[in-house]
Amino acid sequence: MRIILLGPPGAGKGTQAKLISNEYSIPHISTGDIFRKNISEQTPLGVKAKSYMDKGQLVPDELTIEIVNDRLQEDDCKKGFLLDGFPRTVSQAEALDSFLQQKGTKIDKALLIEVPHEFILERMTGRRVCKDCGASYHVKFNPSKVESVCDLCGGELIQRKDDSEETVKERLEVYSNQTAPLVKYYNEKSNLCKVDGTLEIEEVFQNICDILGSDK
Repeated sequence: MRIILLGPPGAGKGTQAKLISNEYSIPHISTGDIFRKNISEQTPLGVKAKSYMDKGQLVPDELTIEIVNDRLQEDDCKKGFLLDGFPRTVSQAEALDSFLQQKGTKIDKALLIEVPHEFILERMTGRRVCKDCGASYHVKFNPSKVESVCDLCGGELIQRKDDSEETVKERLEVYSNQTAPLVKYYNEKSNLCKVDGTLEIEEVFQNICDILGSDK
């Protein structure tokens, strides 16, 4: 089973990806993880990618595609994979389809975890972490007993820069601009499936299993 996982930041893709990977015995392939692995191992592709990143530049599509394709040829991907963070653009999706077609296979499902932006804003901007022990809280869904104080160690609870309203809104805007064409692309191929990401984790996962069940 070959799956693409789509959804805005804060939609819970990472959590669902782990559950899907375990349930269907396929590797969860995150582009961030691939880049870090290639860079740490100083592979030729990793060295190339690092040269762009060191200059503060985006890694070109061609190189990103090459790194992903290289990963998909490893033995653990023979029975399938779950791609998270790739493709990000239609051109990347087309390149992936072309690569898989050469291998005599294709993407089975593009899973879109749908969560309204207002819901994500509340979920992400309300997150707090202890600056001493790293424990996680949420001002509404999982508050500490004493405001701004960690239950575990008494440390100060802070909001990470990534969780500020301005940063979250910027990330959501980038996602919308990039992903809207991608959603249309997979919808036209009739392999796009939508899942309500506002439900509890177990419910979201069950709905995903209902979609993928016959392909297990």
